[in-house]
Amino acid sequence: MIAPEDLPEVLDEFRMSNSFLGKIVEVCLVTEDHQRTMEGLVRLGIGPFRVFTFSPETVTEQTYRGDASPFSLTVCFATNDDLTFEIMQPVSGRSVMREFLDKHGEGIHHIAFDCNGMPWDQRLKLFTDRGFAQTQSGRWRDQNAFSFFDTEAATTTCFETYHFPDDFVFPEPDRWYPAPPPIASV
Repeated sequence: MIAPEDLPEVLDEFRMSNSFLGKIVEVCLVTEDHQRTMEGLVRLGIGPFRVFTFSPETVTEQTYRGDASPFSLTVCFATNDDLTFEIMQPVSGRSVMREFLDKHGEGIHHIAFDCNGMPWDQRLKLFTDRGFAQTQSGRWRDQNAFSFFDTEAATTTCFETYHFPDDFVFPEPDRWYPAPPPIASV
């Protein structure tokens, strides 16, 4: 329990003096069957999904609980308005997604926050200074840095932060589901 003198100052109805997370940009579902999960979300009107393979070939600087550790995942993204729905299915290697499935079964694994305009190293330090160690990290396509943190015991879920460079453009996915978007006519 936080002692009253250690509580942050409430600045207004939306912020505290220690606020740093920024905007929620993603909700991730971890599954044993990404296709089944995509099909269910598509029936709810979420999609289309870009499907990618995250592997040592596409994700550099892979870590697991502080050590270099290769992993592979099937990762699916669909963005509706300002929120991205992500589906992750572990394929190989050690991952916090596999841990989650083994412990809890399928479901919401994490929520992700943008960098809130903060330099990446400073962002990571704010998590660790508050007692939340990195559990998994990498750099997708040598552009998108991402990191998961050990927040589950304190918050009941995992938090992720990532940074897409301003000029980031999604690469062509392995496939689209249910179909690619129509090509815009000029």
